[in-house]
Amino acid sequence: MFLDGTIVNVALPQLLLQFGGGLAFQQWVVDGYTLTVAAFILIAGALSDSLGRLTILRIGLIGFGVTSLLCAVSPTGELLIAFRAAQGLAGALLVPSSLALLASKYRGPVQTRAIGLWSAWTSAAFIAGPPLGGLLVDTVGWRWVFGINLPVVAVTLLAASRLHLPSTEARGRKIDVLGAFLAAAGLGGLVFALIEQGRLGWGDPFVLTFGAIGIAALTAYVLWERKATSPMMPLDLFRARNFSVGNATTFLVWGALWLGVFIVPVFLQQVAGFSGLVAGLATAPMTVISLLISSRVGTLAGRFGPRWFIAVGPLIAAAGYLWMLTVREPVNIWLGVIPGVLLAGTGIAITSTPISSAVLSAINAEQAGIGSAVNNAVARVAGLVAIAIVGSITGARLDLAGFHRVVIVVAIIMIAGAVLSGTLLRNPKPDMTLDPLPVDSNAARRPVANKPEGA
Repeated sequence: MFLDGTIVNVALPQLLLQFGGGLAFQQWVVDGYTLTVAAFILIAGALSDSLGRLTILRIGLIGFGVTSLLCAVSPTGELLIAFRAAQGLAGALLVPSSLALLASKYRGPVQTRAIGLWSAWTSAAFIAGPPLGGLLVDTVGWRWVFGINLPVVAVTLLAASRLHLPSTEARGRKIDVLGAFLAAAGLGGLVFALIEQGRLGWGDPFVLTFGAIGIAALTAYVLWERKATSPMMPLDLFRARNFSVGNATTFLVWGALWLGVFIVPVFLQQVAGFSGLVAGLATAPMTVISLLISSRVGTLAGRFGPRWFIAVGPLIAAAGYLWMLTVREPVNIWLGVIPGVLLAGTGIAITSTPISSAVLSAINAEQAGIGSAVNNAVARVAGLVAIAIVGSITGARLDLAGFHRVVIVVAIIMIAGAVLSGTLLRNPKPDMTLDPLPVDSNAARRPVANKPEGA
C-alpha cells in the first residue's frame, strides 16, 4: 500500500505518452489514489476497532489485489484514474489495522521499537517506489507497476492467516457514514480545484464551484464530528498535546516528502532525459538509509523521547533538498542529486518513527485503530495537497527553474515542521503514558504508570 503511493511516479512520463492529458492527468493518477486513502482511512480505523483488525486487514488485502489487477489492465487514462481511486479505498483499510495490531500489543519503549520496525519497512516501501518503478517501466512495462502487487498480496494474506488478535478491541462501534461522505466530498472538491486551476485558471466556474463545495463540506465535517455520537474522527483526541502537535508536524513533513519524492524522478526523466530506471535509482539511497537506521532511531526515541529527533530530522531533510539547488544543465546526478537524496533520506529516517510513537503513545490501546488512522489520514491529506499544488509552483511546464522552486518549497515546509515540533512537542515522563481522553470532553486526563502486558 505504501509502495503504491510512489511507485507510479516513475511511470508517469510513460503514462503521459500513452494516454496524454498533460500534468493534470499525471497529478490525478497520483491523487486519485491518495484522495480515497485520505478520505476513508478514518472510517477504516473505526471499522478496524469495531469489526476486528484482522478481518479488516484481510478484506483490504483482497480488495487491493483486485483493484491492482484492474489498474494493470486499464485501457484508457480515465479508467486508470477510476481504478486508482478504488485501489486507494482498499488501501485505506490496511494501514490502521496493521499499525493498531502493534500498538494494542505493546506499550512504552517496546512499543516504540515495534513501531520503529513498522515505520522502517513502510517508509522504505514508500521511498523504494521510484527505483522499483523505474526498473519495471524500463524492462517489462508500466502495467507491472501495478501487477507486482498481486504476489505481495498473496504472501501477506498467507501471513495474516497465522496471526492471533490481542483481545483489546472495542466491538459494536457505530460507523460514521455521514462523516465519511463529508470528508470525501470536502477533500475531493478541494483537490479538483487545486489540480484543475493549473489548466483552467482560478476564475473558471468549475474550479470555483468545486473549491466552494470542498470548503463547505469540510466545514460541515468538523461541525458534524463535534456532535456525532460515534464520530469518524473523535476531536477530543486532539486535546492531547503530543497527538495534536505530532499530527501537525506529520502534515508538514510528509507533505514536503510527497512533493519531493514526486518531483525528483519526474524532473530527471522529463527534463534531464534520463531513463526511468536511472531516475528511480537516484532515490534508492533513501530506502537503504531508512532500513538501516529507522529501527535504531525508534529504540533511541523510546529511551530519550521523540522531541529532538522530530525537530532535527526535518532540518537534515531540508538541507538535502536545498543541496539540489546546485543542479544545473546538463544534470550531474552524482554531484547534484545523490548527496541531496542521502541527506533527505537520513532526515526522514530520523523523523518518521518518533512521530508515529509520539502520536500513538498519547492514546491507549483501545484507541490505537482510530489514532493510527488519523495520523495516516493527515499524512495522506498532506500528500494530496502537495501533489495538487505542483502545477502552481512549476508553472504549466516543468523545467529547471520550476524544479528549483519546488525543492525550495520542500525545504521551507520541512523547516516549519522542525520548528513546530521543537517548540511545542514534549517528551513523555519516564515509564508514564497518558490515558486516552474519555468520551466526556469535560473529564480530566490523568497520567498512569505503564503496566506489563497481561497485568
